[in-house]
Amino acid sequence: MRKNKLKEIFAEGRPAINAWLSIGSSYAAEGVARQGFDSVTIDFQHGMIGFDTGLTMFQAISTTDAVPLARVSCNDAAQIMHILDAGAYGIICPMISTEEDARSFASACKYPSQGSRSFGPSRGLLYGGDDYFANANDEILVIPMIETCEAVENIDAILSVEDVDMIYIGPNDLALAYGERPGQGTDGPATAEAIAHVLERTRAAKKLAGVFCANGEAARARVEQGFDLVTPGNDFGALTRELRSAVATIRGSEVGIQMKAGGY
Repeated sequence: MRKNKLKEIFAEGRPAINAWLSIGSSYAAEGVARQGFDSVTIDFQHGMIGFDTGLTMFQAISTTDAVPLARVSCNDAAQIMHILDAGAYGIICPMISTEEDARSFASACKYPSQGSRSFGPSRGLLYGGDDYFANANDEILVIPMIETCEAVENIDAILSVEDVDMIYIGPNDLALAYGERPGQGTDGPATAEAIAHVLERTRAAKKLAGVFCANGEAARARVEQGFDLVTPGNDFGALTRELRSAVATIRGSEVGIQMKAGGY
């Protein structure tokens, strides 16, 4: 089976850089995946993406060395299994708040006797190889999202689930949970304390920690904080920021040209 390169990166003690796709386009997915990211996550929760489009995005990502991941919309076994069958090498699942949540999620990602995943790997065979079934349990990453006060309180129990490979912090929903404003680029005091606590407990459990970030600068700071996988924003945010900057630059140039013309 094709090896999960993220596991190799983590084994070497290096941080991984993860792209995040919210735009339903195989063309955009291929372009993003060719920018040097270690992994690329298709967002089926908040992204404007259905399964049929997501499948073509997995195919596009597969033309590169980036590891294909997905965030599912909820802790639904049928959806998790379907997306794994489509070729995802790791699942990020939102709103995991208890040990029971984590166990049911992990079970859906693993074939028996380790879990309850139904057989039918479909495209997983094409991407992973003919021995996919024999090795999938070892290569697929199980990544619950920590984004509620309850999850922070239960972090040790969630981390105790053997098949959980990594926790992934959603700082915006976590901020909402603690009564602070999301999307500010910097954490409020309660959110910052919660993130630091989750990271410390994850380190103590000798497991991996990932986090969504506002941009590259914020992601670099998270690496320095000790996170193993960082996501420097998503495709839509990067696109709109770049275009807004271009418009501002052009309008500034127009003003300069007008002033120069008036002076002559």
